[in-house]
Amino acid sequence: MRRSYNTHFEEAEMNLTPLIDVVFIVLIIFIIIAPMLEVDRVELATGPTVKEDTQPVESSPFAIHVKHDNTIWYSGKLVSGLELMQLLKRARLTQGSRIPQLFQDKRATFETYQIVKNAVEDAGYDQMDVILKPS
Repeated sequence: MRRSYNTHFEEAEMNLTPLIDVVFIVLIIFIIIAPMLEVDRVELATGPTVKEDTQPVESSPFAIHVKHDNTIWYSGKLVSGLELMQLLKRARLTQGSRIPQLFQDKRATFETYQIVKNAVEDAGYDQMDVILKPS
């Protein structure tokens, strides 16, 4: 006695047309909207428009200026990254609740920003304000 089984199965078919339609519609929306987006609307500030030998604004005794030639200025004095850290440590002991403010020139390199950021962190601050200028 032999039994014969029908082993023929129908393969499932998937209709991809709706998925492709949705992908094309989203792509067209991005193509239309992308030129309208204005991503580069914020520029880095160059700091107050005063002479370099004057003091920063009195409301923030922790104003750090990075100039276009990658020099670091603190309280109107040219300092190195190590000197900046030591000055910030002293400032933290006297007025620890204030947050340092960084005025980074947009032509300065990222390496200088990183040096200032590391000095601020090593001095014990967990925050730093980066002052930006809207265009």
